[in-house]
Amino acid sequence: MTLAAVVRDDHSAPFFEATAEGRLLLRYSPSQDTWSDPAALVCSTTQADDLEWREAAGTGRLVTWTIKPGRRRDDVVAPDTVIGIVELDEGPWMSLQFPDAAAADLAVDRAVRVGFVQPEGSEHLPVGHLA
Repeated sequence: MTLAAVVRDDHSAPFFEATAEGRLLLRYSPSQDTWSDPAALVCSTTQADDLEWREAAGTGRLVTWTIKPGRRRDDVVAPDTVIGIVELDEGPWMSLQFPDAAAADLAVDRAVRVGFVQPEGSEHLPVGHLA
């Protein structure tokens, strides 16, 4: 599995500080009691602008997935990449790569836990693991 390098900006700095510690942060609106994905600038359901960072459980359920076939490069075929959409226990959906998932093990509603990897030259990134 190859993940592209990701670099933090001012908005994402708290998220990546947490991922380096093995923690998943989401955006939370205290006035609306709603959770949004990490990139949200306003609440994804109510448009409230009082979002703050809160730690999430890092668990959820697989909603759907796709398998991106590996490409041949210099007579070596890269492994397939599994990309899944996970509904986190808090509610938001996240797109995650599943570095160690076998296609035969994928199923709708399968329990998922979030882990973290650090590609070379990148921040720590969340990935999915089948529970």
